[in-house]
Amino acid sequence: MHDHIASWIWVLIPLAAIGIAPFKMWLRVKERQLDGQSSLAAEKAAQYASRVNELEQRVRVLERIMTDGGVQTAAQIEALRDVPASSPLTERVR
Repeated sequence: MHDHIASWIWVLIPLAAIGIAPFKMWLRVKERQLDGQSSLAAEKAAQYASRVNELEQRVRVLERIMTDGGVQTAAQIEALRDVPASSPLTERVR
């Protein structure tokens, strides 16, 4: 029985050595795939962060408009539209 196992060991050792090379190649391919995926994910995360930053800035502007008398400013703009064309203010602008 032991002789039978010993003869298989001598066959399995070279087969294992031969099988390691393709396994290493497969691992390298998988590592490159993961590197590509992680760099793509990092790029998308940077794009999302940039977009979030833009949206936050826009919200800050809207908040400033609403809290810093934005309604009053809009009313003043509308009042200026109602000023006759011959007023001193519009003549200076021309």
